[in-house]
Amino acid sequence: MTADSPVTSIVRLLAPSLALALTVACTGAPPADPGGGSGTTDPEQPAANAIDSLDTKAIIANDQTDAQWPSYGLNYHETRFSQLDKINAGNVGELGLAWSYDLTSIRGVEATPLVVDGVMYVTGSWSIVHALDAKTGEKLWTYDPEVDRAYGFRGCCDVVNRGVALYEGMVYVGAYDGYLHAIDAKTGKQAWKVDTIEQGRKEGRSYTITGAPRAIKGKIMIGNGGAEYGVRGYVTAYDAKSGEQAWRFYTTPNPGEKQENEALEMARKTWSDEGGTWKESGGGGTVWDAMAYDPDLNLLYLGVGNGSPWHAEKRSPGGGDNLFLSSIVAVNPDNGEYAWHYQGTPHDNWDYTHTQHIIVAELPLEGGTRKVVMQAPKNGFFYVLDAKTGEFISANNFVPVSWAEGYDENGRVIEKPQARQTDGKSYETIPSAYGAHNWHPMSFNPNTGLVYLPAQHVPLTVTDDKNWEFNKSRPGVMMSGMGWNFGFGFNVEPPKAAAMGKLIAWDPVKQEERWSVPYPAPWNAGTLTTAGNLVFQGTAHGTFIAYNAETGDKLWETPATSGVVAAPMTYELDGEQYISLAVGWGGVFGETIRAAPNVTPGKVLTFKVGGTAQMPEMVAATRTELVEGAIEYTEADVGAGAGLYVENCFFCHGLPAVHNGGNIPNLAYSKPDVLQNAKAWVLEGTAADKGMPDFKGKLTEEDVQHMMAFVQALADQQRAAQAGGE
Repeated sequence: MTADSPVTSIVRLLAPSLALALTVACTGAPPADPGGGSGTTDPEQPAANAIDSLDTKAIIANDQTDAQWPSYGLNYHETRFSQLDKINAGNVGELGLAWSYDLTSIRGVEATPLVVDGVMYVTGSWSIVHALDAKTGEKLWTYDPEVDRAYGFRGCCDVVNRGVALYEGMVYVGAYDGYLHAIDAKTGKQAWKVDTIEQGRKEGRSYTITGAPRAIKGKIMIGNGGAEYGVRGYVTAYDAKSGEQAWRFYTTPNPGEKQENEALEMARKTWSDEGGTWKESGGGGTVWDAMAYDPDLNLLYLGVGNGSPWHAEKRSPGGGDNLFLSSIVAVNPDNGEYAWHYQGTPHDNWDYTHTQHIIVAELPLEGGTRKVVMQAPKNGFFYVLDAKTGEFISANNFVPVSWAEGYDENGRVIEKPQARQTDGKSYETIPSAYGAHNWHPMSFNPNTGLVYLPAQHVPLTVTDDKNWEFNKSRPGVMMSGMGWNFGFGFNVEPPKAAAMGKLIAWDPVKQEERWSVPYPAPWNAGTLTTAGNLVFQGTAHGTFIAYNAETGDKLWETPATSGVVAAPMTYELDGEQYISLAVGWGGVFGETIRAAPNVTPGKVLTFKVGGTAQMPEMVAATRTELVEGAIEYTEADVGAGAGLYVENCFFCHGLPAVHNGGNIPNLAYSKPDVLQNAKAWVLEGTAADKGMPDFKGKLTEEDVQHMMAFVQALADQQRAAQAGGE
């Protein structure tokens, strides 16, 4: 192959690229489906202990001891700070494994386990719920919501689930395919399920659920994902007992003339009247993760995501802030009525979602104590807002940023002139769309006054796509064959910034870093902090670490079977404290790239002082040899296959031969027969049970052959480069 061959050009253009992080009202009728789903109970295990009394008051009462972990962020304020201190800086070095449990997940595991009355409830990939004895790890029951694996391609960022909600004897899980399930906590049997995306499903919209529900005052709140595909964002509250819809709050205006409420009338004025695709796409603004609640103020805080498409001028030309994209919105949880909003990224152009973790806390400010909301979203700034009014208090960047100078006294961003380029030239924004901080939860320790924040950078360059059309599939346009809508091309020129992973201890009062720990790779796990003066975090390179919360000194470390993305938690049983985390590499970055040498299926690992259980066997990655001789090809085959591969395969399988895969295989490290029999995988459904999309009718046998030629050609080129010492 010549030095300026199509393959060389493709590698030059794409090699630095990494997988990107990146509707109308429901009838409100009660669900008519009490069946469906499958719950399986181990006959040798007792039924789960009663949690019938767990309600809003009980969740608040747990704040007195933190013996249990009854809600996603431990408490309604989502601090992820536990008052338990039997494991502390003095004895954390004596931690050992108490028990482990096999989640049987080969895809991403992002859940925070909940523990109430000695029972742990945790989810794996495909939204499967597991109930375990929290002292021994023995299975009590599992519940499979039976998500059709063919639905997998409708989500941007792996078939993950971040956990369940518990309320008055029930377990609630938002399934990947958009259904909310209510499960009896004792038996694991379905009580009801409701379709949260009914109208969007009829319209063929790609809504998903990956976030954990929240249970507040007899209602279950859940948001959705899907902004990359073209949807209108909203959060819905359902009656915990019946599943009836109580209210729905939309985060972008109605494309029609009439808006659902006054807040949306206000928001509508910030979107273009003519032109742009927002009316067709729905505008985006999905609330796919962050929520927090303050019982005293009776406010529910929602983190709102990016626009659809990402490109602001294609979405809503001529400017406009595009409310409520990339904002925190406070609503009344009783009826969904708007209270206030703060928008950190007006007219978002970079996928700078504000769906990242929200924490409510009291801080010493202005000579007194003030209740605040804190957030560190993708755009690289740490925000402190008044919890009651949303008034801007302060913001500062916690990592280097290239898109903004900072914020004025009114909380309005001061953009840099080069932040929005539409001249067709490539430009690099820092942070990239992966975010300076993504969904991985942070934690706040009131004793140290510090927030423990998983920070990162994943390099990316962006180019205006002059020929982009909504929902138009085109060879060479990143994942357009799978329904993605950007309005941009990516890494047409290589990024210059370096990849970075970092744990930052951030002072939210002084708005400055107190200490930090660098990591070999980005995409490290969420954090837990405790009264034992500890911070716990899993890492992308496959370890679990405890740090001194004041100084950042490493106090303990253990292997964690694979890369970790989920946040740990802690609880107490029979006077003994446990630390637990769900392990399983994945998410949008982890689908294609990994930093650990292991590909062990998902586990729950639970530790205690003096624990002596044996760590599960590590499963090493076997895809280490580049495929050779599988496909004969010509330059023309490779050129045709490159565009098709980028259009349909890139975000799942990655760039062939550059990385050897995350939780989805890099095809350049396959056996020859995989490439030779690719028709079976792509067109005949051989891997449908693993979430492989069905390309029948979309691609031809010749298309498949060309894509495999591209894979083989890059494997050959990489092999030649290695032989030459490059």
